[in-house]
Order: sequence, then structure tokens, then C-alpha cells
Amino acid sequence: MTDTERYHRTGVPERPSLDGLAEKWAPRWQEEGTYAFDRTKTAVPGRGVASDTPSRNGRREDVYSIDTPPPTVSGELHMGHVFSYTHTDLVARFQRMRGRNVFYPMGWDDNGLPTERRVQNVYGVRCDPSLPYDPAWQPPQRPVSEAARANPVAISRRNFVELCAGLTAEDEQVFEALWRRLGLSVDWSLTYTTIGPVARAAAQRAFLRNLARGEAYTAEAPALWDVGFGTAVAQAELEDRERQGAYHRLRFEVVASGPGSAGTPPAPGPGRDDRYVHIETTRPELLPACVALVCHPDDERYADLVGGTVSTPLFGVEVTVYAHPLADPAKGSGLVMVCTFGDLTDVTWWRELRLPTRVVIGRDGRLLPEPPAGVDPTPYAELAGLPVNAARRRIVELLTASGDLVGESTPVTHQVKFYEKGDRPLEIISTRQWYLRNGGRDAELRAGLLARGRELNWVPAHMWHRYEHWVSGLTGDWLISRQRYFGVPFPVWYRLDDTGEPDHAQPLTPDESALPVDPTSDVPAGYVEAQRGQPGGFIADPDVMDTWATSSLTPQIVGGWERDPDLFSQVFPMDLRPQGQEIIRTWLFATVVRAHLEHGVLPWKDAILSGWILDPDRKKMSKSKGNVQTPMGLLDEHGPDAVRYWAANGRPGTDLAFDPAQIKVGRRLGTKLLNASKFALGLGAADALRAPVTEPLDRSMLARLSTVVGTATAALERYDHTDALQVTEAFFWTFCDDYIELVKERAYGEGPGADSARAALATALSAQLRLFAPFLPYVTEEVWSWWRYGSVHRAPWPTTYEIQRVSADGDPALLELAGAALTQVRRAKSERKLSMRTEVPLAEALGPAAMLEQLASIAGDLKAAGRISKLDFLPDRTPELVIACAF
Repeated sequence: MTDTERYHRTGVPERPSLDGLAEKWAPRWQEEGTYAFDRTKTAVPGRGVASDTPSRNGRREDVYSIDTPPPTVSGELHMGHVFSYTHTDLVARFQRMRGRNVFYPMGWDDNGLPTERRVQNVYGVRCDPSLPYDPAWQPPQRPVSEAARANPVAISRRNFVELCAGLTAEDEQVFEALWRRLGLSVDWSLTYTTIGPVARAAAQRAFLRNLARGEAYTAEAPALWDVGFGTAVAQAELEDRERQGAYHRLRFEVVASGPGSAGTPPAPGPGRDDRYVHIETTRPELLPACVALVCHPDDERYADLVGGTVSTPLFGVEVTVYAHPLADPAKGSGLVMVCTFGDLTDVTWWRELRLPTRVVIGRDGRLLPEPPAGVDPTPYAELAGLPVNAARRRIVELLTASGDLVGESTPVTHQVKFYEKGDRPLEIISTRQWYLRNGGRDAELRAGLLARGRELNWVPAHMWHRYEHWVSGLTGDWLISRQRYFGVPFPVWYRLDDTGEPDHAQPLTPDESALPVDPTSDVPAGYVEAQRGQPGGFIADPDVMDTWATSSLTPQIVGGWERDPDLFSQVFPMDLRPQGQEIIRTWLFATVVRAHLEHGVLPWKDAILSGWILDPDRKKMSKSKGNVQTPMGLLDEHGPDAVRYWAANGRPGTDLAFDPAQIKVGRRLGTKLLNASKFALGLGAADALRAPVTEPLDRSMLARLSTVVGTATAALERYDHTDALQVTEAFFWTFCDDYIELVKERAYGEGPGADSARAALATALSAQLRLFAPFLPYVTEEVWSWWRYGSVHRAPWPTTYEIQRVSADGDPALLELAGAALTQVRRAKSERKLSMRTEVPLAEALGPAAMLEQLASIAGDLKAAGRISKLDFLPDRTPELVIACAF
């Protein structure tokens, strides 16, 4: 049979190419349901999992469920997304080939502040909840001008929410197209959104149950406030950023010494003089909010003042001096001004010392128009209505003029707290918010959540310490309410008394059967719409849930909690949570909290944490730095398999530099897989799959392959896809460069030796295609279709037993020896600038007798591959094989 006849018979194209494979196979996978989760399916016997094996909590082991991260739909996907989502897909594909019924959904995290900001920027609008809904309103043409962004059009809440929903729907289509092209083996029928009705119902149900159990509560308390977004934010969403500032030394006049004072104050020195004590602050604009001074209990400089009073400069307010261990005697003067509120330590002092409250900063980041009670209105009028920075400059001028600013201000670079998505420093403002207990103030709950963290299998293991550090350091409960618009509303109303004041202590809630509800348009039981906002009637809770309060329920949302009990029993608790390391304290921890409180279990068994993607200068890629690389152009230029190859070279938890050269290596690998497969099938491999393997070199190659299968399988089982790829790729190049070259002459022939070579080629090609399938899904599917039925991605994962059944007693060292000999022959020709097809009249093999005996067993293959006319074996004391060629 000629090569052309063999190619035609096996379906091998004459000029195979990587180009067009994504367009060919992605639609076919969707049409044929290649990656669909089959809830009626039981495990396949012999595929590594018994069909009747129960899992933890009664869940069957034949199902493998993944809590896939829903990407935030507020811009473009970048190479960091490609990196981490490829890793998840490798797991899904491996588990599917191992016989598991893989539950692999995809969600879109489309509500929250990033989406709102994107809508504001794209359309040049802002939300004004006081405006009525305008059903005829149309958004402006895109793109809008910079002037339009600077002067946004005010629209109603409902119009704004509709605009958010429309834009996210567009973005989701773009995201899905990219994921499909990348080859993610997602079951797209399992797609969800965090703002969709299913997610809203799940989030509201979980909240109502938290509320009924006392785990959720509302309170008027100091909260971190982002002035730009106009909302409270949670502790987990903070980040410190370096900012320039200045220390200003202010003098407070001593009014009365403390009750324990001996009557004689310490001698004047740093921090005080005969009449005054000094404090240093970077926030002098908060002076009218001052409620106390604090020193350390062991600081003798101020011992006589503890319990006494001092008067604030400019405003003349008498405040008490307290002792507290959080005061640092070595910082500044050792005496600290406590304001309500300058930072989180102020909140601690305010709470523990039971201090009064004087609020001066409003929700808009400006000083309030009227001073707090007891504060002199005359100097305050100079500050009223000013933004914080302007108020700071003005009060420094006033203090300088009054003589209460001591010395020159000292420039300082210090850490300032920001909301992670914000661009203005946070303020602390007392507001009514919803909280969820998370162990910050409950030692028993904290211990339970730490125990859950120890149950979890962390990949890599050291990531556990980040979780432990976060949980152990919590200082308060989780603030879950946001004063925004595009989010899941709290399913709560409040009765209004006869004066129109809401009763926050006894909220009105719906029955779970009514969920999801929108309290701004729906009415509580027993009321009618006309009673909204009227004395004796009701009002809706105006807030929405933090996006993490919804995303923390992704296992429940996609798993059908209380919506599809059969599905939920199959997939929950889930097997895997893949995610970024930077959201351990938000998404991972929050999901553990919700599952612990609601179900009393860990939500998944394993967690894989991805590393960072770095730019060529080894700096983390981020949108804020402007160094991100978007993937679509790379997918078009090099193909999805090449991009996936690059991503697979990064281990979990390990940073990887973006390297276009590595993507090119991946494309060369895919091309070689096409060409080597075509060549092997052209030798007749497909016709000899079940022929006996009898020749020593063939058996050696399969013995080596058996080891590779075992090593790659073990690596993937421990989520080390990089080791699996590297061992598979290394063998493949040996297979191509050495084994095929050594046996191709024999394979072209007839008889048992030729049949043995073709059978070994077929066995090796089949196993290698399946080993590469999770990494290079398109090219492996293409080659598989040339000669095998069905999809390679539904084929069983190769096993050592499968290889050993064909060849049980091969010597893996023989292939390496043969390759070394062939390499020396090639080198000899190359050094003489001869063609590799040049005949070698005589070659002498020198080395230990045992080694030469091994080499003699494959002499025919070596002579054919090296075009050696005569091969002599000369035992020698040299410890290594030496091939001497005579021309």
C-alpha cells in the first residue's frame, strides 16, 4: 500500500495545518455535546472510578464538580485570565478522560461597582435615584466625548440598571467567544450571572436565613466609606497605598489635671510645656471632630493628665485625656488626638473608651455645613463645605495665625487606606449598614472557620497561611451592604411609625417562595403600594448587597440549591475551587463562611491558587499599570493550542512571565504533532494497532512511554500540570527525533518486524495524543479524527496497564542508548558538513561489553537510521558508548 493510499484510508490530509482548527472543532464540540454534564450518567467501569462509590457527604465520586470563577464583566479579558482559566480547563479535561462526569459551569460576575463605573465611563451618565423612570430614554451614541464623561447626564435608578444590564450582556458575549476559542471545555448550558434571577433568589434566600439565625444584622456604626463611589466598603476590600503628607504639631491647652495627679506636672520637655501639650497629626482638618487625647498607660510624661481635660485649639472644646495601650509612646509626641473618625484605631478607641461622636465629614467627602454641637461655629465656618484636602490647607493657615501650630510641618510618606477599586482615600463615616458575622467578633465562629481552612487541600500548600493570617486578624464583621444600584437588593422593608420614622429593629421580610424580590417596586405582605413612604406605611431598604455577598454563593447558585435538589446532591460540596491568590480573603473566605453557616461543610475539597502574570520586565501585569496583554490577537496569530501551551508552563501559585517566544514553542510543538502523526500513520500504524510488539527497540520505547504515563498521571492528580506537560513533551521529542528515525525503514517493510514497529507506533501515538489532549485540545482532536472514532476528549486516559499489556518487559534504557548512538552518527556527518543521507562505510561502537550487547540487539535499526554499511562492536574500558565513523 502506498503512502497516498494509507493517508486516504485513514483520513489524513495531505497538508495538515494548525490554521482553522478552532473554527472547525469548537462548533462541533458544542453541537455534539462533547463537554456536557450528564446528570443521569453513572461512572464508566474501568475508567478509574467505581460507579457505586460514595463520596464525602453522600456525594458520588463519579461526579467531579468545579466552582469556576465568574470573571468580572467590566472590560477586556487579559492574559492573566487566559493563564488561570487554562489551568482549570486542564483539570476538567483530565478528570473527564479519567471517567468522571465533569460539572464545569461558567458564570459572569456582572453586578457591582466595576460594572457601574464602566457604564458611567462608556455612556457619560450617572445614577440619580430621585429621578423618575423614563421608558423613552435612549443612551447616547458610543463612544462619548471626554466632555460628556466630565459632565455626566443624570438618569433614574431603573434607567441606570437597564443600561448596566445591556452593556454586561454585550461584554458577556465577547467573553464567551474568547473562552470558546481558547478551548475551555465548559458546559455552556450551565452558564449563570450574578445579577440573574437565579443568583438573586439564592443570595436573598441565604441572607434571610442568616437574618433568621442572627448571623446577619443591621447597625448604625462607623464604616469605611469611598467618597468617589459613594458607598461603604468592607475590610477585605482595602489596600494601602503610599501617599505624600505632612505631620503637623498642634498645641492643646491643659484645663485640668487628672484625679490621680500629685499636683505637680512633669518638667517641660518634648510633647508639653507649662500650659500646653502637643500632638502630631497628618489630618488637622479633623480637629473639630476631636473627642479625646490618648497616651500609653506607661508614659510618665502624661500620667498627671490621665482623667483630666484639655482644650482643642481654635474650637475651644474640652476633651478628656485617656490611657490606652494602643498609643505608641515613641510615635510623635506620644499623645494622640482621637477624632470621629480619622482611622480604624480611632474607631477602636471610640468603642472601647465609650467616647462621644462629633461628625464633620459628609458622604460626599466635604466638611458638613454645620459644626458638631459644642464646636465654635466661627472658625468652623472657614471649613464648612470644603473638600478634605482644601479644608486641611485652610485649617493649617488658621492654626498658624492663631499660634497653635508648633514649628514647621514635617513632610512624610505614609500608607493611606483605599478601596481596592477606588481612587480617593477612604473616610470613616457613621452609617446604617448590614453586617454578616464572620468570626471578627466571635471567637467560636473564628475557630470554626480556621478549622475549615485546615480541612481544605491547598495547592500550593503554603497558601493556607494567607487564609489563616486573614481570619486570625479580623477585627469586625463583614459589611455586606452597598449604597449603589446595580446589585442584588436586600429583601427587606421597614414599617414607618406615625411620624414617618422607620423601625429598623423589626424588618419586614418576604416568604422564600416569593424570591427574588425588589423591595423598591414590590410590596411587603399586608401593605399596598400607596402606603410606600407614608406614615404608618413602609419603605424599602435602599441598599444592595456587596458583589461578594452574591459571589460567595457560586456553588449554591450554579448547583441548584433549593431549586434543583437532585442536582445539588450530585455536585455539592464541590471538588475544586480555582482562583487568584489575591482574593483568598474575599471570595474564598466568604464562600467558606456561607457554606459553614448554611450547610455546616466546606464548600469544596481542593483549592488551586494561581500565580501572577508578569510583563517581560518581571512586573505584575495590571490595567492600572497599563502593561496588560490582551489575548485575542495572540490566539489569531499563533492558535489557541500555542497560547494554552504557554499557560500550562506556569505552576499553581507561581508567577509566570509573559513570553511570546514560549507561545511560538507551543505552535512548533503542535505543528510537529501534526507532521509526526501524519508520518506514523503513513507508515501504516493505524492498520497494525493490535499486532504483537516483538522487537527490542519497540518494546523499549513502550516501556519508556509507560513510565511517562505514570509520571504524567501522578502529576495531574496532584494538580501539577506543568510537570505532566514537561515529561510528556520530552518523551514526544525523543519519540520523533530518535524512535521514528530508528524504525521507519523497518516499518516500511513487511513481516513481523514491520508489524511490530507499526503496532508500537500506533500504541504510542494513541497514548501521546491523549496525554497531550488536555493541553493541546484542537490539534489532538484533529489527529485523533484521522484514524480513531469519537472525540479524543471522551477517550479514556492512558494507563500504564494499557501500555504494559502490549509490551510488558521492555528495557527503557535501550531507547536512550540507541538515541545516543544515532546522535553520534549524526554529529559525525554534521561536523564533516555531509548530508544525513550520506552512507557510512564503517562505524565502530566502543564501550563496555554489556552495553555493546544491548546495542547489538537493535543493530539493524541503528544501521538503517544512520545509513551504516558495516557496524563493528569493540569492547572497551571506556564507561560510555562511543561511535566512531569512517567515511
